[in-house]
Amino acid sequence: ETGYQRRVHGGAGSIYTARKTNRKAPSKLSPLTVDEKRSYVRGCIREIFHDAGHTAPMARIQFRHPFRFKRVSYSMVAAEGMYTGQYVYFGQNAKLAVGNVMPIGKMPEGTIVCNLERKAADRGTLVRASGCYGIVVSHNRETGKSRLKLPSGCKKTLDSKSRAMVGICAGGGRIEKPVLKAGNNYFRFKAKRNCWPKVRGVAMSPVDHPHGGGNHQHIGHPSTIRRGAPPGQKVGLVAARRTGRLRGGKGLRVVSKEFKDKSKD
Repeated sequence: ETGYQRRVHGGAGSIYTARKTNRKAPSKLSPLTVDEKRSYVRGCIREIFHDAGHTAPMARIQFRHPFRFKRVSYSMVAAEGMYTGQYVYFGQNAKLAVGNVMPIGKMPEGTIVCNLERKAADRGTLVRASGCYGIVVSHNRETGKSRLKLPSGCKKTLDSKSRAMVGICAGGGRIEKPVLKAGNNYFRFKAKRNCWPKVRGVAMSPVDHPHGGGNHQHIGHPSTIRRGAPPGQKVGLVAARRTGRLRGGKGLRVVSKEFKDKSKD
């Protein structure tokens, strides 16, 4: 043992830490209560406000406490068309109206939703960015599952008891305004987290990135990498099924259908 302590670890990094300074409230639906399961509860929208942590406007909704003589408020992403003073209803027997929250199993096919729960009673984790919406595709009454189309285009099977808010997330059209200059992006991401600007791997030294080094900026080996690669080496196209441009959609759909049929067998 030498006479000094060698510093091996540099401590916690700053990339994934959230900037909490101007954040007002997390976006969560009201906790699931017995009244919601049996019929519905009524809430009143007291305030619509901006939160630095969210791209969509937030709504503060006030409810009566389920068993105490007081009122409680919960903040969540607002649906387009909400206004202060509006009454919204949460529960199984709520009507299909913008701002109301109900189980997706009670919604007809084709309903547009936001603030979607990934698991029943988790208070909403999907479809919460401004202008986003999901679509209820189908229900399977035997298994108690429902299929939804997410903003990314992929379809997801969820529990029919999972709740969602009827309507589109407010604040749509945000990305239609051009950023124009880097300074605007600087302030935009300053409120979020340290994820901008992103330096390309090929622009780094080989000690800093697997794609770095060389007399010309090139990767020098296939950009695909296996799923089980260790951290630091796991960069590029991780566990890619295919690479290259998507060309000739019809042929690809046929191939993907054959692939799915084989996987089922």
